[in-house]
Amino acid sequence: MLKLIKYLKGYTLQSIIAPLFKFLEASFELIVPLVMASMIDVGVKNNDEGYIYRMGLILVILGVLGLAAAITAQYFAAKASMGYGAALRRDFYRHLNSLSHAEIDKIGAPTMMTRITNDINQSQTGVNMFLRLFLRSPFIVIGSVVMCLTISVDLTLIFAVAAPVLGSIIYLIMTGTIPGYKKIQGRLDKVSKLTRENLSGVRVIRAFARQRNETEDFDEETAQLMKAQIRVGRISALLNPLTFAVVNVAIAAIIWYGGMYVDTGNITQGELIALVNYMNQILLALIYLANLIVILTKAGASNSRINDIFAMTPSITDEGNTEQEAVKGSPAVEFKNVTFAYHGEAALEEINLTANSGEVIGVVGGTGSGKTTLINLIPRFYDVTEGEVLVDGVDVRKYPLKQLREKIGVVPQRAVLFKGTIRSNMLWGKNDASDGEIWQALETAQAKEFVGKLDKGLDAPVEQGGRNFSGGQRQRLTIARAVLMKPHILILDDSSSALDFATDAALRKALARDINSTVFIVSQRASSIKHADRIIVLDDGKPVGIGKHSDLFESCKLYREICLSQMSEKEAQNG
Repeated sequence: MLKLIKYLKGYTLQSIIAPLFKFLEASFELIVPLVMASMIDVGVKNNDEGYIYRMGLILVILGVLGLAAAITAQYFAAKASMGYGAALRRDFYRHLNSLSHAEIDKIGAPTMMTRITNDINQSQTGVNMFLRLFLRSPFIVIGSVVMCLTISVDLTLIFAVAAPVLGSIIYLIMTGTIPGYKKIQGRLDKVSKLTRENLSGVRVIRAFARQRNETEDFDEETAQLMKAQIRVGRISALLNPLTFAVVNVAIAAIIWYGGMYVDTGNITQGELIALVNYMNQILLALIYLANLIVILTKAGASNSRINDIFAMTPSITDEGNTEQEAVKGSPAVEFKNVTFAYHGEAALEEINLTANSGEVIGVVGGTGSGKTTLINLIPRFYDVTEGEVLVDGVDVRKYPLKQLREKIGVVPQRAVLFKGTIRSNMLWGKNDASDGEIWQALETAQAKEFVGKLDKGLDAPVEQGGRNFSGGQRQRLTIARAVLMKPHILILDDSSSALDFATDAALRKALARDINSTVFIVSQRASSIKHADRIIVLDDGKPVGIGKHSDLFESCKLYREICLSQMSEKEAQNG
């Protein structure tokens, strides 16, 4: 909690006013038993109705003032906690976006979603309850004991015995629940992961008739979550009955011994009633305190998980990097003795490749050969383990990330569109692009025809993930978005896999005609890369051939196998 307290900055006044008004409410509450004692000892004893009415009016006024103070405290506590939650959520999201692909891969999307939603909500609730109760409950307990001392020191010893017993109960229950709440949050991560996998892979699940298996897996995971919650709930459930038991025993003792003191004249009947009321106030304050501890325990577990993410530092930063000038006459992209290891295992080894300005480079190889990893090193999504990746003669690690990535247009394997319109998605490529530029980019990407047939054209809606478009349409729209940038380097990572051969061929011809970029084409299709100026063939992260199609077809066994698996030998030889 202390590490995150900085997010209350800007809400200092609210954070002070809320507990102070709760303190004020508690002060009014402590006066009530004294007024009641006076009403009994004076008004009832002397049968003075006027006095009783006056004391009754004072009780009403105290109640109204207490209510006003409580509402004011709640308002400012809510304002501070909501501001805290908003600031924390904003910083957490910004931090997630600062992490490199390596850290994001390590954390995983489900746990990130749980932490930015459930965990931050728990932390926000903890702040709200803390501001409302951290001053009120201890003040009620201490104040009640002090007021009891003014009535009878002997009977106050009952409070002195009950208080440490109650404190021990609260401490033991707290130490038993904190680890449990951490486990519950971990289980929530797993349930979120299963839910996300099932929703994103629903078509595959149905295609393989795996609904029952997935349901069983989900039931098992939720059952484990339920068991963890019940286990912690059972410990937490002991809190109220144990505290009630101790307090009620203390009240019984007060009534028993207090009755004797009334008989001997040491205290009055009104004072005995006041003692019982103070004991009840202590009971309610401790119940609130116990609930606060449970909430803070949950918040503490959530804060620990939030801080775990904040503690992660991005492995890729551009801190201290300054704007770089291109080295004249240098290649657009150059790999020099590049080796890359992912989680300690080599994914690429000894890559040497040069791509001059305006050239088309094809990247081909079997599944898991490192094709996507190779091109991800250019925009510095990952850093090389050994060697250098140069863009315009400058090591990519020396560029400010913004400058580097403005040079590069990336079309990923999975076509990603965002909820909005076609125009709003296209403007990601160039935020001040005119409609004419957007239509030109759509034409180059072979998307102009189907977009032109839509009722609203560029203003046609795009649903989340672009699910209202086919796979091929999504791919063409993402290509158009990258083309609109007019990038110095264009990376197409298997981005035409959903296109038919004719559209794929037309796309390659249009790219060659309309843009003057260095193009990297990653593809499983030999036909998509055979016209490239140079092709690199990867096998298990190692280059087994670099050259033109005709040369590789004769000299590289793997490339020849790939080509012949997709076309006849005559077609392959004709290029």
